Amino acid sequence: MHNGFYNAWDLERRSGLSDSADYRTPFQIDRDRVLHTPTFRRLQSEFHVDPDLLEAVCLSHDLGHPPFGHAGERSLNFLMKDLGGFEGNAQTLRLLTERIFSAKRTGMDPTRAFLDGVLKYKSLWTERKAADGHAPEHHFLYDDQHAHLDWAMGGNDFPIELTPGDVRDTFKSIECQIMDWADDTAYSLNDLSDSVRAGFLTIEKIEAWAEKSGASTGEGTPLGDLLKAIRRKRVDPFVGKRIGSYIQATRLESDVNFLSAMTNRYRYRLVIDPAVKAESKLFKKLAFEVVFLSPQLKQLEHKGSRMLRQLWDVLEKRYVRGESIDGQDFQLLAADTAAEIEAAPDELGRARIVCDFLAGMTDGYAARTYKRLFVPDFGSIGDLIG
Repeated sequence: MHNGFYNAWDLERRSGLSDSADYRTPFQIDRDRVLHTPTFRRLQSEFHVDPDLLEAVCLSHDLGHPPFGHAGERSLNFLMKDLGGFEGNAQTLRLLTERIFSAKRTGMDPTRAFLDGVLKYKSLWTERKAADGHAPEHHFLYDDQHAHLDWAMGGNDFPIELTPGDVRDTFKSIECQIMDWADDTAYSLNDLSDSVRAGFLTIEKIEAWAEKSGASTGEGTPLGDLLKAIRRKRVDPFVGKRIGSYIQATRLESDVNFLSAMTNRYRYRLVIDPAVKAESKLFKKLAFEVVFLSPQLKQLEHKGSRMLRQLWDVLEKRYVRGESIDGQDFQLLAADTAAEIEAAPDELGRARIVCDFLAGMTDGYAARTYKRLFVPDFGSIGDLIG
């Protein structure tokens, strides 16, 4: 059944091809193409926002994230700092438009609404570069993705007031806004229950952090409610109830901008109750400072980053610069991957495919590959099979 909220412009595919022969709706096709990608298997309303489209957008959100989480993302961006950078959201866009289903077409041929829904950031790497020439740390698209961004915007230039960077990144479709709030909700709440269960977040640590940061733990405050839930061993019900309240704290408001006349997707903005938004920021700050800055997690991040750096060093030398390893030209990658790298037109293209290879690893696969290359007592037939 056609959803009247979306028009033909929203449903247009990157290739220009039609879905008329398919029994599914265009957004069901987008969702199914995401669900059937190896990349996704690795990760295992009143305004008529399409649930299939929104599900596809949310399912795709983390496809481009590399092994070892944000530490891996920072490491790959540092390693690619002179070659266009690495960014998890830009990598998601690259997968959707260039890497998935490449045997039949370039990318998964997304609709405009779907592609725009995953465009959390709308500034290019060069636009984000500092005046002193330093490469950006995050929140950018790759420079060669400008055509996808231009197509998503219908060829319309951004108004002068939407300057590249943080200002432009606030300009999102309604589906992207909903995905963004769902992501914030997951980070601020689910990390709490995981951290309590793992023993990283205890009553003593929360109270000490609250005293240091000046946050209240009194009755009825967010931290007070969290402490009560921990004492009663009811953290999961606390989180579940909070997720419901975060959903209820949203509403849609009409908006007018340079795309609102072309599509309903830009006629609305998501408004979040300020108190709930402040609570979400508080919980994220608590998890970040108490858990993610802890020595235990920093040690794991350091180990993951070091593995990626060493894998990059040997693959970059062999496949990007074309130099031998210990005087030998043996292959370290599968034949099809090596052939794709060799077919790239220049150094930047070769580096990007090596980066694709590393970014597509799971934590476990990265660790096993590292061991095969660098750990002397690892490398039996049993290890290769495992």
